[in-house]
Amino acid sequence: MIVTHAAATTIVVKAKRKAPVVYEFSADPIAAGIARDLAHPLFNATGVTLLKAELNGKRLEFLHEIGPEIRRVAVIANPLHPGEESERMDLAAEAEQLGIHLTFFPTPNRAELDRALDTIAADPPQAIVAFSEGFVVENRQTIINFAMSRRLPVVSGWAVMAKSGALFTYGPRLVESYRRPAYYVGRILRGATPSELPIRAADRVGARNQPQ
Repeated sequence: MIVTHAAATTIVVKAKRKAPVVYEFSADPIAAGIARDLAHPLFNATGVTLLKAELNGKRLEFLHEIGPEIRRVAVIANPLHPGEESERMDLAAEAEQLGIHLTFFPTPNRAELDRALDTIAADPPQAIVAFSEGFVVENRQTIINFAMSRRLPVVSGWAVMAKSGALFTYGPRLVESYRRPAYYVGRILRGATPSELPIRAADRVGARNQPQ
C-alpha cells in the first residue's frame, strides 16, 4: 500500500502500480481526474480531500463582518490547483452579494507571485484573500510580510496562515482530516478495495485568529 499527501497525490495515483493508494490532499479529486465523484474513486485509490469551495464565500463574509467598509479585495490563487475554478466561482458569487470588487491574481509560480505583489503594491486593495493550497502555504511569509508592511489584512483557510500573521483563517481542522487516511488503511488491510470506500470531504471547520 502507498499513502500519499498533497501535490504528490495525483502523480502517484495515476502512475502504473499494483498497490492500492490512500491519499490526503487539498485539491478536488474530480477536477484532478482521479474520481468520477466522491462516491466513485478511480485508479485503485481513495482518501480525503480538504477542498470545500463554499468556504471561500464564508471567509469573505467574515471579512465583511470585521470590516464592512472593505470594497476592494485582491485574490491570490494558483490556477494549476485542481478545484481552483470552483473556489473562484464561489468567492465571486459571495462578493457580488456583498458588493465587493475582486481582482484575481493567478500565481502558479514564484515569478507570477512576485509580479502579482508588484501590481497589488501599485494599486493597493483593502484586503487580500489567499486560497488554501500548497504554493500559498509555501510562500505564506512572503505574502503576509508584504501585506503587513502595507497594513492589508490577509484571509485564508488553514491555521498555519494565521499563525504566520494572517488576520484570520477558516477551514478544515487538519488534525482530524489527517487521521482519516488511517481509517482507510485499516479497511483496505482488512480486505476492502479503494473503490468501495468513498472519498471523504473535510466537513469540520474551525477559525483561528491572530491580530496583525
